[in-house]
Amino acid sequence: MSAETLPANPMQLPVVHYRPAVPEDVPSIRVVEYEAAQRFVSVGLTGIAAARPMDAPFVLKKVGAAEVIVAQCDGECVGFVMFAVLRGRIYVEALDVVPQHAGRRIGAALLDHVDARARETGATHVELSTFRHVPWNAPYYQRLGFSVLDDDELDAALLRIRNLRIARGVDETKRVFMRRAVKSAGHE
Repeated sequence: MSAETLPANPMQLPVVHYRPAVPEDVPSIRVVEYEAAQRFVSVGLTGIAAARPMDAPFVLKKVGAAEVIVAQCDGECVGFVMFAVLRGRIYVEALDVVPQHAGRRIGAALLDHVDARARETGATHVELSTFRHVPWNAPYYQRLGFSVLDDDELDAALLRIRNLRIARGVDETKRVFMRRAVKSAGHE
């Protein structure tokens, strides 16, 4: 191999860029969701891996509401976060990174972008629901400063989210709701 074909710094990873999603991102977002779901096979949650990605019209609606941020690497979508702005807080509905890019803090950076959006809207907290014992779920979010909410801390909006998932057949006994205070701009 000649010196010209070697990368200048073989240890340097490609740069990841973050931006609000646009309608053209919808197919890529759905692919990322599907690919990220395949990791759940390794922890026995095969139903997640077998599930269809979110419907394109729903994703397009969220993109139109400016409630999706994508992570791009070399022009390709490698992760995204989807959220809803609720009164006084933001609820993270989905955060996915393709397995080939896991471990690069892309998820943490996406959550920092959610914090920035929360500050813009005056929200004080970011909340989410996730699997209690999956290593890249609750334990990961705890390392990022999220705390588990007790059932008596769940308000009507979070209980409605739980009940909708139960109606779709999700085993909520394996999941937890979590919250962290919005980070100040200097902590990103």
